[in-house]
Amino acid sequence: MVLVNKHILGKNFIAVTIWPVIFVKNAAYKRDELLLNHEKIHLRQQLELFVIFFYIFYAAEFIFRWIKYKNAMTAYQNISFEVEAYSNEKDEDYLKSRRVFSFLKYYR
Repeated sequence: MVLVNKHILGKNFIAVTIWPVIFVKNAAYKRDELLLNHEKIHLRQQLELFVIFFYIFYAAEFIFRWIKYKNAMTAYQNISFEVEAYSNEKDEDYLKSRRVFSFLKYYR
């Protein structure tokens, strides 16, 4: 399910996935296949970590990387969940062949 809600997103973000909904900043993004594929990868990550553990690990990794890089955007870009999603968002078939816990191979 994709919903438009510009208030839930920060100024630097156009979409966020909060199980089971993908929120986008405006209606045009509902047709952006690349963006939607990226967010669907997050849905799969959330599902395999029983949703709550995804958020715990995501937040912990963000904090760890923020301390490491001293920059919030760099921290975000290096979260293993994001690296996996960005690395595979152009592959329409990625989710068909993706193995469980594939985000782990993107942990740096």
